[in-house]
Amino acid sequence: MKIFCIGRNYAEHAKELNNAVPTSPIVFMKPPTALLLDNQPFFYPEFSKDIHYELEIVLKICKNGKHVQPEFASTYYDKIALGIDFTARDVQEKCKEKGHPWEIAKAFDQSAVLSSTVDLPQNYQEGISFHLLKNGIKVQDGNTKDLIFSFNQLICHISKYFTLQQGDLIYTGTPSGVGPVQKGDKLEGFLGEKQLLSCEVK
Repeated sequence: MKIFCIGRNYAEHAKELNNAVPTSPIVFMKPPTALLLDNQPFFYPEFSKDIHYELEIVLKICKNGKHVQPEFASTYYDKIALGIDFTARDVQEKCKEKGHPWEIAKAFDQSAVLSSTVDLPQNYQEGISFHLLKNGIKVQDGNTKDLIFSFNQLICHISKYFTLQQGDLIYTGTPSGVGPVQKGDKLEGFLGEKQLLSCEVK
């Protein structure tokens, strides 16, 4: 099982981090040890003082494929979930300054929170709304109609380089509103008005 993640896939999020809006998908990966399931708590790692939340829609791949063509891309996913891509922002900035890869800032243990999966809404192409509460206050409010690169475009792009396999996950990018967490915070993710995710920071 592979975990693909897409960076800067909402224009407003790219702008809030003072990054250029990409012209092709930015892909990075997390190992299976990054997964945090079943609403378990997130334990703040000792190597960072600036962990940020990033709520995302996650695609679950339902069949194997390579070099997927656009007309078939929608057949490769039928379930979605919510995920949080935890990022050690201070570590990431140091890596960027040196021109180094930044897996240690993105792919560490427990950095990929994942909810249970639900069926893909039939009208998903019209946009899927989702939002994040931090201690009861809405901090992120996104809709997939604002994606720079659509679900199908991501499938086609990723499968040029990696064989997609049943069970793989694609974190499709985060909307604006990302920010830091502290011990004691509670994060709650909603798909529409349905809560799918809860994570306490300890």
